Amino acid sequence: MTPDALPNYSLVPLLAVLVSMAAIPAILFSSRKPNLREAISFVAAGIKFAFVLTLVPGALRGESVGLTLLEIAPGVGLRLVADPLGVLFALVASGLWIVTTAYALGYMRGHHEKKQTRFFASFALSLSATLGIAFSDNLITFLIFYELLTLATYPLVVHKESPEALRSGRMYLGYALTAGLLFLAAAVWLQTRVGEISFVAGGMIPEGAFGEGELKLLFALFMIGVSVKAGVMPLHSWLPAAMVAPTPVSALLHAVAVVKSGAFGVLRVTGFVFGPEMMR
Repeated sequence: MTPDALPNYSLVPLLAVLVSMAAIPAILFSSRKPNLREAISFVAAGIKFAFVLTLVPGALRGESVGLTLLEIAPGVGLRLVADPLGVLFALVASGLWIVTTAYALGYMRGHHEKKQTRFFASFALSLSATLGIAFSDNLITFLIFYELLTLATYPLVVHKESPEALRSGRMYLGYALTAGLLFLAAAVWLQTRVGEISFVAGGMIPEGAFGEGELKLLFALFMIGVSVKAGVMPLHSWLPAAMVAPTPVSALLHAVAVVKSGAFGVLRVTGFVFGPEMMR
């Protein structure tokens, strides 16, 4: 979305991102009161879902709402916009988070897992990052939340702290951070050529901005950047290795946050960076 076509102002996308993040201090301070800690986790999940639900009517009308948090440089801002595609992804992720949280509560207690407070705090941060990805208006905002998701899910992957879990965590970071660097390189390259890097339905790259070879390389950088989290072969090896984590983490990685964010990133790159005409 170009700066001269900013959406209607709304704090709701920001509140939807922040609600689980705001719950983290309460989760940490209630470490000796597991009933309170788990109630906070569940209530935060419900509030997040409620915020996203309020965005659905506008999304069904094709409307976008959001706000600019910070202008980093001309044409590059930290901006959250809830467009129809982002609202759909946020609705799925926040709705599944309620189910996954309910399952995690029983699982972590039933298996007497250690460091449950760290687990639920990382769980909450992961969902804040996921909603940030859903509502990112441009490539830089997307990348910030994309990398935050990597850092937030790492403690979940290594939760058991066994040698196998630590090896899986290193593999996960190696794959995810390398993909992030490639995505950053592509975003910077694109910004230096076209200036504006906000997502545009149908594509943001002007005709003739890149040669054919350059365009293919740019596409490869972006696609590797998002395909790692999506678990696309042959970039998927981290995913089965990460299954050493507790079962709720597997649900989070597959169904709620990481793989879904990667698939969402593929849609953003193909439909909102390159566009169907350029993809032909």
